[in-house]
Amino acid sequence: MTARILVVDDVPANVKLLEARLLAEYFEVITANSGADALEACENGKIDVVLLDVMMPEMDGFEVCSRLKADPATQHIPVVMVTALDQISDRVRGLEAGADDFLTKPVNDLQLMTRVKSLVRLKMLTDELRLRASTTRNIGIEELLSRRGSMPEAVPQVLLVDDRPTSAERFAKMVRGRCELTLNPDPQAAFFQAAEGGFDCVILSTGLKDYDPLRLCSQLRTLDRTRFVPIMLIAGEGEEERLVRGLELGVNDYLVRPVDQHELVARLATQIRRKRYNDHLRASLAQTIEMAVTDGLTGLHNRRYLDSHLATLFERARSRNRPLSLMITDIDRFKAINDGWGHDVGDEVLREFASRLRKNVRGIDLACRMGGEEFVVVMPDTEPAIAEKVAERIRMQIAQTPFPTGTAGEAIEVTVSVGVAGIGPGVDTVETLMKRADIALYEAKNGGRNRVVAAAA
Repeated sequence: MTARILVVDDVPANVKLLEARLLAEYFEVITANSGADALEACENGKIDVVLLDVMMPEMDGFEVCSRLKADPATQHIPVVMVTALDQISDRVRGLEAGADDFLTKPVNDLQLMTRVKSLVRLKMLTDELRLRASTTRNIGIEELLSRRGSMPEAVPQVLLVDDRPTSAERFAKMVRGRCELTLNPDPQAAFFQAAEGGFDCVILSTGLKDYDPLRLCSQLRTLDRTRFVPIMLIAGEGEEERLVRGLELGVNDYLVRPVDQHELVARLATQIRRKRYNDHLRASLAQTIEMAVTDGLTGLHNRRYLDSHLATLFERARSRNRPLSLMITDIDRFKAINDGWGHDVGDEVLREFASRLRKNVRGIDLACRMGGEEFVVVMPDTEPAIAEKVAERIRMQIAQTPFPTGTAGEAIEVTVSVGVAGIGPGVDTVETLMKRADIALYEAKNGGRNRVVAAAA
């Protein structure tokens, strides 16, 4: 796992020490010696995690963190405060400023690396959601997203797994008024309860009798319905190895007994805030993309989505030196179908064509209706030669089975022409790729229709 880590400290020796540790783990390291430089680096660079010193002149770490979390462009970047301050009040202040964690100098190497890797995993998930959300903004539905974001938040639902009554009662008092706490002393029953959904966080005591708490963590992370629910461990003194292992399994945060109420509340709020941020992105995507980027007749993506997302797929393929292919299909003599059978039958033909197209491409492929009887399929990680075979399979599927007309016993012979092109020499823009596929389609039409033509390499 590699990532870009920003180290911020006004003491050069501290910067060099952290930089050496991170480079040894193959992280890319960016450095800054002031709060202003840190803000500029986060705004201009693709930073995955910030390791931020607190005691700096002019602008301290608390203010830097507050500014990062207040800016929509940087609020998703995890921030770990690294400082010599060791008071609980300092940790709480950092967490309330938006920090994702608070490590005290001198920092244990294993603890530091495990925490950084855990936060990098969370950042990668958020980045993927934000990438897809940026597509929705580009196609003009940001207003719908912001409208949803203004809705009032529900009371957080937290599941506590602790089989010691006195401990559970103490936690209930600590979070009273902050969330709705559900207690389950049985870890196996708690797993099924969590799977039913609705929880914003699971707090798990490591002191369970006759049960390994990390087993429950592993089970929660393997189930789709609980994969993204934050998990907090409450551990005892001397359980460092278990905590490190927990973070590797996907635990989000932990506290060591005796637990301070203010720190518990602050850490819990951090986890709930991050979960709801990602939940909001998922919900917005699921609901608003369908409204704005789906062709109402065929159920495929429409031209608006194609124009925006193809650019993202193209740039990603080029930056990673990966293949990408594209096919443009056109139903042959579709005007004759509309004229001879009527537009209702023409619409049925388009729906059936889209259905067959969808069945013959992968889930990661982007299938869109360009307009009229033209359709486009974008195939990431696919060489043109493979795309040509896929196009030929689609052509055969269309030609071999007549399309029903809605009238008993009557069907229409339908064929399709296909042009295929891929990233290669001379293809340096999306427009060039589309043009090459369009020229290939034109050749297929001129060559007698019902055929596939691939653009010359």
